[in-house]
Amino acid sequence: MSRLFLAPMEGLADYVLRDVLTSTGGFDGCVSEFVRITGSVLPERVYERDTPEVLHGSRTPGGTPMVIQLLGSDPGWMALNAAHAAALSPHGVDLNFGCPAKVVNRHGGGAMLLAEPEQLNRIVAAVRAAVPAGIPVTAKMRLGVSDTSLAIDCATALAEGGAASLVVHARTRDDGYRPPAHWEWIARIDAAVGVPVIANGDVWSAADWARCRAVSGCSDVMIGRGAVSDPFLALRIRGAMDPTPSGDEWASVLGLIAGYLKKLETRVASRHEHGRVKMWLSYLKRTWPQAAELHAAIRRLHDSRDILAVIEWARGGGSAAWAKRLLP
Repeated sequence: MSRLFLAPMEGLADYVLRDVLTSTGGFDGCVSEFVRITGSVLPERVYERDTPEVLHGSRTPGGTPMVIQLLGSDPGWMALNAAHAAALSPHGVDLNFGCPAKVVNRHGGGAMLLAEPEQLNRIVAAVRAAVPAGIPVTAKMRLGVSDTSLAIDCATALAEGGAASLVVHARTRDDGYRPPAHWEWIARIDAAVGVPVIANGDVWSAADWARCRAVSGCSDVMIGRGAVSDPFLALRIRGAMDPTPSGDEWASVLGLIAGYLKKLETRVASRHEHGRVKMWLSYLKRTWPQAAELHAAIRRLHDSRDILAVIEWARGGGSAAWAKRLLP
């Protein structure tokens, strides 16, 4: 059976959402948002804040193994920080060579490094040498910066540098997240390297997962925004739920949203709670039309207690729009 991994999603899948999404079941592992490495060794408290799974055996509350992802461009600093991260006993150290964000790329990090296969090799080799042999060092890449001309060179450089496996997001940096993902390129990379390759990109449904595996030739798949849009996607792929979402599932989704909001209260500043819930709803609208009504009902609300009241009213079978009118 294919292994399924929850992707790192900077600015979206923080610890709390990782907790909620993995609690539904079906995932074999997850990767943290990237921890950015510049010109210093980060203290342990940074990992305890951003990847608090390290305080609990490097597993989410639901028991899913967690890998710490690092992002940076200097081999020396990456190696020193990887050694410190490894001391916290994560289930692996992953290196980010796929982030397309301008704020990261203008400093030479993330997907910009795909223009320099030799530097990729140096970074992975330095990290691999610094991390105990029992902790896997892996890498996540895209197909290139603006084109795919160096895709094979980059994948080969990562594998030869010591990466135990590669996740390939089947787009270039310039593609961003625009469809389609070019799964056929994952097959080419898989044929060129001697390490396992995990396919990533545009898996929104169980049918997409099956097509991705068929085209890429890869058994293992990493799911990102598809899992945010449908938190039961891993279970659908596993055959534990109907492969097609239905309106009957909305009550369960509301329970997840309410739980997410309650957990946010202990993890983030109150001024950010409402924004996180609204962002998640913007993805859920892709799967359930009811999410659009709920999003509209809470759009102008900023107090998490008011938002939770609307959600609980909807969980009881009431209209989210009417719930908003009942608020003081």
